[in-house]
Amino acid sequence: MEKKYKIAVIGLGYVGLPLARLFATQYPVVGFDINQKRIDELNTGIDSTLEVENNVLQAVLLKENPSLEGENNGLYCSANIDDIRDANIYIVTVPTPVDKHNRPDLTPLYKSSETVAKVLSKGDIVIYESTVYPGVTEEECIPVLEKDSGLKFNQDFFAGYSPERINPGDKEHTVEKILKVTSGSTPEIGKIVDNLYKSVIVAGTHLAPTIKVAEAAKVIENSQRDINIAFVNELAKIFNLLDIDTHAVLEAAGTKWNFLPFKPGLVGGHCIGVDPYYLAQKAQEKGYHPEIILAGRRLNDSMGEYVASQLVKTLIRKDIKVNGAKVLNLGITFKENCPDVRNTKAVDVINGLADYALDVTTFDPWANPEEVKHEYNLHVVNKIPDEKFDAIILTVAHKEFIDINLNNYLKEGGIIYDVKGVLEECDSRL
Repeated sequence: MEKKYKIAVIGLGYVGLPLARLFATQYPVVGFDINQKRIDELNTGIDSTLEVENNVLQAVLLKENPSLEGENNGLYCSANIDDIRDANIYIVTVPTPVDKHNRPDLTPLYKSSETVAKVLSKGDIVIYESTVYPGVTEEECIPVLEKDSGLKFNQDFFAGYSPERINPGDKEHTVEKILKVTSGSTPEIGKIVDNLYKSVIVAGTHLAPTIKVAEAAKVIENSQRDINIAFVNELAKIFNLLDIDTHAVLEAAGTKWNFLPFKPGLVGGHCIGVDPYYLAQKAQEKGYHPEIILAGRRLNDSMGEYVASQLVKTLIRKDIKVNGAKVLNLGITFKENCPDVRNTKAVDVINGLADYALDVTTFDPWANPEEVKHEYNLHVVNKIPDEKFDAIILTVAHKEFIDINLNNYLKEGGIIYDVKGVLEECDSRL
């Protein structure tokens, strides 16, 4: 008889909630999060991250903790550790940030592993989805599980790794439509983990031979994108000096069949702007200094300040007084059409403009002003101000911005700077 699974998803953010919702269509699932406010919100059927539509969430929500022996598939959300005690599959989906020195911060992984260890039983499988450098699961997380549970790895309990591929705000490439890499701590567990994901991922799965291979595959996905974007960002700097339209160059070069269509811009978020540091950290521990990876990071991290300086230069060329100039900044989330402000590089632009003594107003209809204030100590408004500005800079290409007649909010002789290259009319762009 096939073993029944009850799944506990640890962490209900941008990754955990969509995954928990998906598994809840086939299994009894408990979504666990230490943020009681988040749990209360989800139990009303509302997801403030907008990753799961409210009606879709409400269709799987349960009012009571599902029984392993019952037939009640669905999602129960809780901040009570006792509610995940009878699960036999634990999936950890917590953030893996970097600190102010860009060093990997594994604190959320350690804390969540301690939580799982308190309820771990013989035969259970713990699967990690958080992006890490190769070796973290077995060298950092497993020892915590063993120490705090008293159980023996690959004897009493087992592990897997299946890196998340969530793209916040993307309603086309949702979790079930993205092929999933899977792995296990033994060949047998690998097959179990793979079959578990295969039961809900319609795009299919790829079973990696080891956990370290799966970890490495994930971290290079975003490092590759980071390096490619750094290349076109450097091109943008060069072509600006040569007075050549970068976007026109990329459009012409893109007519070749194998040209990669990357665009210049700000590289933030919880993946591309962070993951390369994880790989670099592990390489440096082994005595290798990764030149290309870190060079790409340095260049992309410098783009916010570069954009700010370019706007100031444009103001000077237009003979607009810089000190005290009023600027309307459009967007503060890390990407378009989503409320996610984690590691957003729009903040670097705003702070860069403030360093030049410009008076910056930030308008973003998607961002939560309280979250922005808490994370960055910046003020953001959700409605466009009824006033005129010396300059308008578009840093995030929200769909709402495309339809606004920006000239209505511009002083005579004012400028429009387009970071994303989406506006038909602008005075300058990246």
